[in-house]
Parts: sequence; C-alpha cells; structure tokens
Amino acid sequence: MAIMFTLAIRRDDWSLHRKGAIDQARHMEKVKEAIKRNLADIVSEQSLITSDGKRVVRVPIRVLEEYRFRFDPDSGRQVGQGSGGTHVGDVVGRVGGGQRSGDGPQAGDQPGIDYYEAELTIEELSELIFEDLELPNLEEKRLRELESEAVRFTEIRRHGPFANLDKRRTLRENLRRNAWRGRARIGDFANEDLRFKTWERDVKRESNAVVIAMMDVSGSMGTFEKYVSRAFYYWMVRFLRTKYDRVEIRFIAHHAEAREVSEEEFFSRGESGGTRASTAYELALQLIRESYPPDSWNIYPFHFSDGDNWPSDNERCRELAEELLRCANLFGYGEIRQGRYTYQSTLMHTLQRIGSPKLVTVTITEKADVYQALRRFFGPEVGQEVARA
Repeated sequence: MAIMFTLAIRRDDWSLHRKGAIDQARHMEKVKEAIKRNLADIVSEQSLITSDGKRVVRVPIRVLEEYRFRFDPDSGRQVGQGSGGTHVGDVVGRVGGGQRSGDGPQAGDQPGIDYYEAELTIEELSELIFEDLELPNLEEKRLRELESEAVRFTEIRRHGPFANLDKRRTLRENLRRNAWRGRARIGDFANEDLRFKTWERDVKRESNAVVIAMMDVSGSMGTFEKYVSRAFYYWMVRFLRTKYDRVEIRFIAHHAEAREVSEEEFFSRGESGGTRASTAYELALQLIRESYPPDSWNIYPFHFSDGDNWPSDNERCRELAEELLRCANLFGYGEIRQGRYTYQSTLMHTLQRIGSPKLVTVTITEKADVYQALRRFFGPEVGQEVARA
C-alpha cells in the first residue's frame, strides 16, 4: 500500500525568508565572541599602537562547521576489534609531527583547522574594548554645559521661519480644514494651515575631569618597558576621548627631572638618565594647584615606570603620593617588570605601604597584560571597591 505525504507551506510564513539573516546574526555574534577572547593579544599589537588610527585589523577566526549528520554516540555500546599481539606500554601512535624516516620528519597527512580573517576598524575594536570601562569614582562636581552639534525638534508652532516648515503637518492641516468645509482635498492654502518645527540644541552637562599621565623615560626603561607604557597610554587616551567629550589630559615625562610635554612628544620621544619619580609627582601637584582645584575637578593621576627609582627618593615619593591621594579620585601606578615575576621594586613596596583604597597598582610582565591593566584601572569593579572603602 502506497502512503502519500503532503507538505504544505503557508505563503505568509516569513520565518523561512528570515533564516539567512538569523544565521548571519548568529555568525557575527560568534565572530564577536572570538575577538573578545583575543582582546589581550590584539590590544598589545605593535602595528596598532604605531598606526594613525585608521588601520583595519585582521583577526584570525576559526571557521564554523557546517551542518552535517552524525550518529548518536549514546545510542548504545560499541566495540572495536584489534589485530592482537599488543602488550601494556606499547606505543599505539603519536600525535602531531607525522612519521619519521631516515631523512627526518615527514609531512602529516591529516586535515588541519580552517581559519579566515575577520576585518574590523579601530573604531569597531575600540567599542569592544571600552564597552564597560569608565572613569572610576567620578563625582558630580562643578558641571560644564557642553553644546553638541545635533539639534532636537521639540514642538510644532503656527509661526516660524519657512526653513523649518513641516510640510507633512501643513498638508494634513490643509486637508483637515477643507474636509471640515465639505471638500476633502488639498489646495487653497491659508496661513492657518502652516505648521513650523521649533528646535533647540542638545546641551549636556558633564563633570570636570583631568587625567595626568606620567611616564618614566629614564635609561633603565628598555625597549619593552617603553613600548608597554606607550601601549597602555595609547588605549587610555583613546578610551577617554571615545567615552567623554571634555576630559583634559596632561602629559608628564620624567627621568631625574620632570617636564610637561605635548602628546606627540609623549608617545615618540626617547630619553635617558637616572630616575627620580618624585619630580613627576611634584609637577603633577603643581598643575593641580594652578589649574585644577579639587573642589571643582575630578583628578586622575597615572604613573608607569619600571620601578628602578633612586633609593633615597622613595620616601619623598610616598609623601607626594599621599598628597595626590588627598585630592584625587584615584591614583594608578603601573610597574613593568619583564621576566621578573617575584621581584618587587622598592618604589612599589613604598607606595603600597600607604594602604589607601584609591591607590590602585598593577604589575605588567608581558604585552598581553596591557588589556588587564586597562580593566584594572577603568573596569566597573574598581569604582565599586573605592565606594565600599
């Protein structure tokens, strides 16, 4: 007996038409997750730090597998049959490297994993990096009114400049007036039909905030140390200018002496000489006294160094750091120690003795730690820790 199956598809079933868009959205979500897992390596990429900010980043993404049929592994127990003659300890096979011959390793014959490169701009990458970062412990001190370029239409009026004429509402009013007179048509315009949009500029209020970036450029700072410092400050500056409209940033470079420099000099100029970190703290306090009264400004000093400070200068650093902490929302100190995991510098030890919750320290031993340093200083957990304290 033949059995006939009938498949009926409703013409108004639009789920089939949306299947491609759903799969594409799922694929992009997988790509986004893959990029997030690699942010630590991407952030420390040297080609990004030295670029002009318009570079397209290529991130290797493992190809998603296509749909395929497979047997249910839980359908029952299976057994295999060997050739016999084996004993405990015999090598059954080797993983990777292929077989060896007298001439050396041979090429493998197993398929590899396919990858493709996902492209995204610096702006798209910045959104992923900065999505939950913020200036910690930001207080509403003296607010500045910031006028944006965008305008907002707030209401409709009967009078106004013809540049703001709302044509749709004018036509509707004309049609309504003619319909009320018994002729539902558009025509015979009168002044009472005219409607005009009124607009105003968006005004945002933002708390005053200044970030003071201090960097050790002495002779003890090698290529790795200087690169890590600049990499951190590169992303910090980009984060501040992406998230905040009017955060001021001052740049201080120091060796045995400190001086304020331009942003270009800060990221490109090399120095040498000894190290007296207290000179940077003194200059930061001078800038605060001259331009940023604490009752009106949120103040965030940051200092990056390798920690090799002149020993007799450490106590002076502690005194000045305590003075900075009295007027700062948060003071961040980053120490770069490539390959020195257990060693703690005397400067780090001296600062940690202060014991203030507003003093946040981080140690960087490899390039991938730059991303963790960003999260350590600007992650949402930092503000919560300071608030609880």
